[in-house]
Parts: sequence; structure tokens; C-alpha cells
Amino acid sequence: MDIWQHRFSVAFKDIDPSDRLTLGAVFEYFQEASINHAEHLGVGRASMAQSGQVWILSRISVVLDRRPQYRETLTLRSWPRGTEKLFALRDYDIRDASDTPLVRGRSGWLIVDREKLRPLRPYEVVEKLPLNQGFDALPKAMSALSVRDGLNKVGERRAAYSDIDYNRHVNNTRYIQWIQDITDPALLEQASSMHLDINYLGEVKGGAITELWSAPLKGAEEGSRFAFEGRRQDGPVVFRAELRLVP
Repeated sequence: MDIWQHRFSVAFKDIDPSDRLTLGAVFEYFQEASINHAEHLGVGRASMAQSGQVWILSRISVVLDRRPQYRETLTLRSWPRGTEKLFALRDYDIRDASDTPLVRGRSGWLIVDREKLRPLRPYEVVEKLPLNQGFDALPKAMSALSVRDGLNKVGERRAAYSDIDYNRHVNNTRYIQWIQDITDPALLEQASSMHLDINYLGEVKGGAITELWSAPLKGAEEGSRFAFEGRRQDGPVVFRAELRLVP
């Protein structure tokens, strides 16, 4: 099964007051698609654990060209896209009933040694997977987000039970919820399209406090742009993100 497909309807829990799909919900959909497809391809959690390895999401870019409505019937697709240096790439899209892509994404995953916590070269695992050459959801390659000056501390979060996943650290989707929670709700509700890039730079364990920093960005594009960082209290940055909202 080169491409994972899942048909679904937008659930009530996944919309905001605008009656449209939220960015946080998209990340949750993409996470489940990644896990399910990896299992079908024989490189899921149990298989990787046998060789002392684990998948770690390092970066992801997501574009909502149009936000689907409540109860709209959609098809989610996901597929591996080979490698880029140490990253195993995976693409996503969500299509409407007329097969028009509404949401597009690309993620970069690291294969990490569970004991040494060091990234491994992905080729031995990825060579077993379909390459889907030329089948690109987002043609632009992902890159590390640059350090932004002038960020202001706007809040902090203590990692609670609902933030922690099977790997005993804050799940990647929770950072998206944190970003939404420190963004002006009116801008999120009014946005007709969205674009988020996020780099995951370190893990956060249960009970740890993450300081949330943000600032608006200037640019010629239509809409609003913001930079975000999550920082541990002892200084290291655990995530860096940029968000664009178009009304």
C-alpha cells in the first residue's frame, strides 16, 4: 500500500467557532496517518523497537489552502517520499469530495537509537519503503527555521498528563495547541487559510515548564505572520515555529 487513504467527516471536536477545521486537529490527523501507514508498511512502533529504534518527528510544514467545514466529507492521504540527508520524508494531503486538495503537508522524521538517543542513517529502513517519486504535496524542501530576535515571553505551560504521549514526553501535536492558545483567537477564527512550519528541537518531560515566546513578523504577504519559540526554563529551545494567517 504505497499511499495511505482514510475517508472521514470533520468532527465537532475539531472545529472552532467559525465552524471550520482547526490547525491543531490537522496535526492530529496527520500523526495518526503516519502511525497507521508505518504499521502497514512493517516499520511501525513494535517493529522498530525490536531493533532498538524509534521514529521521532523533527520538522513539519502544513498549509491549509481552504479550511474544511464541520461534517464535510474528506479523504486524507499520506505517503513516504524517500530521504533528505538524515530525514525520512513523509507527505500528506486532505482532499474534498471533488478530489481538490485543501490541506497539504510534508514532514521530516529521524530514526533514533533508543539507548544512545542518537540519530541513525535512515537508508536501511527507508529502502524498504515506496519512494513515490514525483508525487509531492509540498514541492519546497523543508529547512531549519532561523533564530528570530525580539521575541517576547507571552506565557508558559507545565507539561501535564494530557500532554504526554507513549514516549513519556510532550506529544508533537500538543505544541500546536500551545501555539493556538497564545495566538489572538479572532485571527484564528477569521483565517481562511493557514501555513505553519515547526521544528522540534528538544523533548519536554512531564511536569517540566516550557516558556512560550512570540512576536509578529513583518512581510509583504497578505495576512498576519508570527514567530514562536518554546524554551525550557534552563534556556534550551525545544521548538521553533512560524505561522501565517490569511483572512
